[in-house]
Amino acid sequence: MTETKISTELLRSFPDNIQLPNSNGTTETNNEIDFPDHTQLPESDGTFVKNFQEHPQSIILTDSITPVLQRIHPDGEYAIGQDCGIYWRKTEPPEQGAVSPDWFYVPNVPPLLDGEYRRSYVLLREKVPPLIALELASGDGSEERDKTPLSQTSEGKKIKPGKFWVYEQIIGIKYYGIYEIISGRLEVYQLINGRYQQMSPNERNHYPIESLGVELGLWKGNYENQKMLWLRWWDAEGNLLLIGNERAEIEKARAERAESELEKALLVQKKAISQLLAIGLTVEQVSETINLSVEEVQEILQ
Repeated sequence: MTETKISTELLRSFPDNIQLPNSNGTTETNNEIDFPDHTQLPESDGTFVKNFQEHPQSIILTDSITPVLQRIHPDGEYAIGQDCGIYWRKTEPPEQGAVSPDWFYVPNVPPLLDGEYRRSYVLLREKVPPLIALELASGDGSEERDKTPLSQTSEGKKIKPGKFWVYEQIIGIKYYGIYEIISGRLEVYQLINGRYQQMSPNERNHYPIESLGVELGLWKGNYENQKMLWLRWWDAEGNLLLIGNERAEIEKARAERAESELEKALLVQKKAISQLLAIGLTVEQVSETINLSVEEVQEILQ
């Protein structure tokens, strides 16, 4: 059984009227004008999340990098997808023309479309590829490393392309990370001259994502009652980017420390005031000596 490969260069350019062979002998057209928008396309292909870590892991990734993205995009023009479909070609049924990274970030696109939340990301219409996509592999990562190209047999049966090939050859995602949850293995690829090259970690065992000024790596800790290795972001100096509850705990600790330091300072002032009064100074003289108002001195003594 022979295979006929579809031209990668033609698919990447997304011009109007590209004719893609169907298994029934007819053709399909990748035409951005004719292609449905996100409100007309299925938002699910009927599958379900494959593990209990995927949802909290996505929250960690989004929560911790949000302050960075807000600095990069003060206008708010960016979108983050979590297990959402990216439609890259026209098929029947439509969901067969989509891939769904577990987490991805698209720069310079509105988070809402015409005031409506996004149900999917239609690349054929918006033309802006994600900068980074991350896959959380429940198995050995073979599905996420699948390089099978879009092709069909001599009998007209279409062969499903692999995610790796679609991300690399069609969508053109600049950074692609594969995290095997069970083994704790992380691989990150960078698109260079149209091909993914596996990156080497730096001295901190992190992978620099230079376009964002951050690093991606693994952090061992407890989150949502699950102690495991989590994908986390660090800044370029190696400081962990915190999630909301971590930031809140730090602010609470700072406030408590400041309150404690204030109490200590008040005790020192109170002792000094008492000593000055004991040697015969008036309250007015004490206030001038320690550069406080009479009211402040009297309040400290209470």
